[in-house]
Order: sequence, then structure tokens, then C-alpha cells
Amino acid sequence: MISEVLNDLYDKLRLYFYMQTAKNFETREATLTTVETFCMEIIHSLGNPTISEFAHVVGISGPNAAAKVSSLIKKGYVEKVRSETDRRTYHIHPTKKFYDYYQISLRYVEKVQKRCEKRFTPEELRNLEEILRIIDDELMPEVDVKRLKEISDEEDRREEENPDV
Repeated sequence: MISEVLNDLYDKLRLYFYMQTAKNFETREATLTTVETFCMEIIHSLGNPTISEFAHVVGISGPNAAAKVSSLIKKGYVEKVRSETDRRTYHIHPTKKFYDYYQISLRYVEKVQKRCEKRFTPEELRNLEEILRIIDDELMPEVDVKRLKEISDEEDRREEENPDV
């Protein structure tokens, strides 16, 4: 079944990342807690969200999100950058320290991609890419980043207009 294949693929990608990350625990300080690791992955996936957008997606209060972001700033994994369009707003940007950590996942995806290029014909690769793009663009609306940010922004506007509700 396709659900089993997707589950196995997802499990293997996560497992490889965890294996590589855990391998380094003895030689370096494990600076991120499990929750902070999840937060970093969400921040990265959202593409430089505001703290409010991050809070909305994670389903936590603004102050709780701000505390998590503050901890990540202290540890050097994110920085707050003032918005060019709305100077009152700050966006959370992952730092080089995060991207150095994140490279573990990217290197493995590149390795699998090269194996796919050896195993499949160019036409099969185009079909695979098209199928994956359809899954990403159409079949996973619950994690459409643009939509999640828009919903968060709409809720923020409603709260500003009706603070007592």
C-alpha cells in the first residue's frame, strides 16, 4: 500500500537524521532539547515566520512561543530580524549554526537523489518528480506554509480589532 511506503520513507529519513545526530553526542554538547529541535524544524519549514505565526502553527500562546524563541536565540540557532515592510514586526531567521546542523538531512537527501539518478531513467525521474510535486502542492493542504501564515495573520488582525473577544 502507498501509505506503508510513504510511512517507511518518512521513517527512514528521520531515522538517518537521528542516527547521525546521536553519533555526535559524545563529542559535542547536545545544545538543543527535543522540543527545541522540533521548534527549529518548524521555524525552518515556515520560512522565517513571525513569532505569532510560529505560535499559531505550533498551537501555543504568544508568550510561550517568545520564550522558546528567546532560548533558541541564546543558543545561537535563530535571530530576530526586523521586517523591511512593517518595522514593528520581527521575523525569526535560522542562523548558520542551525544550517550546519541541518546539513545532516540535506546530505542524505542528496545521496538518495544520486542513487535515484543511477537507478531510474530520466523519464522515470521526471514522473517521480511530478508525482512528488503533486503530493506536496495539492495533497497536503494541512501543511501549506503560505496558507498557515495567512490564517495566523488573519487571526492576529481579528484579535487587534476585537481585543476583548
